[in-house]
Amino acid sequence: MTTDDSHPTLAQPVLRVVPAPGDINSNGHIFGGWILSQMDIAGGITARRRAKGPVATVAIEGMEFLRPVLLLDILALYTKIERIGRSSMRVRVDVKVNRADAAEEFPVTHGVFTFVAIDENGRPRPVDGE
Repeated sequence: MTTDDSHPTLAQPVLRVVPAPGDINSNGHIFGGWILSQMDIAGGITARRRAKGPVATVAIEGMEFLRPVLLLDILALYTKIERIGRSSMRVRVDVKVNRADAAEEFPVTHGVFTFVAIDENGRPRPVDGE
């Protein structure tokens, strides 16, 4: 695997999203699974762009929730490709929140997702189309 330094930490998020009332758990926080799905979407966007075609999520490394996400929070999901292999790539996804009473974004979680480039039959293919 190689490291991809051509994608520095992005100044703009790959995805911005606001949770809906149905995304709240009994504690009044946003479900962790909902946040995880947004991270998978953001990582998939980055991986698909790099692979120039479809990708599939094959692994997610551990996540730690640093702070709860609330209903009116705006999530900003940032991505960075950490490594590229023959048919796979590791994408780090950082999630930050802008809360109405906060002047700046603050981190709420992060994780590393592994994606595999797939062909029209759903089988692994080289990321670089070799």
